[in-house]
Amino acid sequence: MIRICSRANSCSGIVIARSFATSSARSNDPRLHDLGRVLKDEYAVLRDNYSTVKHSIILAHGLLGFDELRLAGSVFPGIHYWRGIKEALSEKGVEVFVAAVPPSGSIEARAEKLAESIVTQAQGKDVNIIAGLDARFMISRLKPDFNVLSLTTIATPHRGSAFADYCFDTIGDRGTKRLYKALESFGFETGAFSQLTRRYMQEEFNDMTPDVERVKYYSYGASLEPSRWSIFAASHNIIKQMEGGPNDGLVSVSSSQWGEYKGTLMGVSHLDLINWTNRLKWFIWELTGSKRNFNAIAFYLDIADMLAKEDL
Repeated sequence: MIRICSRANSCSGIVIARSFATSSARSNDPRLHDLGRVLKDEYAVLRDNYSTVKHSIILAHGLLGFDELRLAGSVFPGIHYWRGIKEALSEKGVEVFVAAVPPSGSIEARAEKLAESIVTQAQGKDVNIIAGLDARFMISRLKPDFNVLSLTTIATPHRGSAFADYCFDTIGDRGTKRLYKALESFGFETGAFSQLTRRYMQEEFNDMTPDVERVKYYSYGASLEPSRWSIFAASHNIIKQMEGGPNDGLVSVSSSQWGEYKGTLMGVSHLDLINWTNRLKWFIWELTGSKRNFNAIAFYLDIADMLAKEDL
């Protein structure tokens, strides 16, 4: 949770700056280098040139995500999950489709909707997918009619999340049932949550979801050292204590690795990854002498560039 000062005169400028900083520090954990390539500030700015991938890219949101959210019907423009990313890829000549799947449905339910969305939009074209566990299930178990060339996952809990374990252990069975009932009364599905635990992913899902040999699998992880004011401070500490390694506040670096691991994004949160970082945060960072270390648009353009160079 974000901590709020109770006394107005106790909030100095530096405290305000910290409250917007999800990651002002860099991790010096030597284990990061053992886990793969460390990506520091490599996506802070846009490059002049990017190669154009010749096949379509599918963007599919993660848990509790959406394609477009309209809070005021058709009166005001909708809020896009992939904020500015689809537009940036399109401007570079990439054909991009955004898939809509149930925000909190089970992996199986999300996979079915993902397949339907791709069939409708791509209409038989070969595709590169940027998504998560539902895409892995779809490719492996549903055997879709279209050809998937590659799957790129970003901070995806392939081996589960200790934070999910902690939540279920803390709430307990009775509390979980009550929470599910409350969520379902508001129209939320609840199938996804228990599937994020380490036990489910490591003992069930991965065994029943083998990779398809003809598909290229790529993955990225993220490591965050949040300030005490960050919304990820508590969850980061829980994962670090339970899994004993670097993480982005929701998923550990080791859990993020699947297929060809492309590297660990340093000082990047889950919100940074989908370009939802508040501009005010960066403005305040600059006032305190810090520089922007990550640009989500530069990151996704680089993924498309990588796929192009792989001839996908």
